[in-house]
Amino acid sequence: MAINLQKGQREVLNAPKFTIGLGWDVNTTSTGAQFDLDASVFIMGDNKKLLADEFFVFYNNLKSPDDAVEHTGDNLTGDGDGDDEQIVVDLSKVDLRVSELSIIVTIHDADTRKQNFGQVRNSFVRIVDANGTELLKYELEEDFSIETAVEFGRIYKRNNEWKFEAVGAGMRGGLQDYLNKYN
Repeated sequence: MAINLQKGQREVLNAPKFTIGLGWDVNTTSTGAQFDLDASVFIMGDNKKLLADEFFVFYNNLKSPDDAVEHTGDNLTGDGDGDDEQIVVDLSKVDLRVSELSIIVTIHDADTRKQNFGQVRNSFVRIVDANGTELLKYELEEDFSIETAVEFGRIYKRNNEWKFEAVGAGMRGGLQDYLNKYN
């Protein structure tokens, strides 16, 4: 049975191989332009900075150099039920310098399209093991009326143990804000 997390809650990840599933729906009273939400992962060391540019996994760089993190591809519409985008993680392959993976979802071209996360609903991040069993789930409940990027969660290593933390923190400047923060 999956654990439903609250913002700030942490849980140990016992499975070294899992899939991060991200999902969302857009409000029917949107801007008229199509929404394109993008999932990405910043793979960082102890200094909370990217190990190298290649450790930023997103729709234009689908796999980390250590083969530990792989984005399964960009979903341009978010239509349908279930996960809209997925990222496959194998912690047994992660570079020894890695101490954190930050999971970010951004709205592509949000400023031009006048879109923000206040127009997005039913957002979630979940961890599914290799057998397809949902282990953890965090549903965003906050109203991000001006934010165009949200850190859904982070996977971090403390005392040789990997944990997931439900973060739910938004930024207004889109992906660029996170690039500035973690690069």
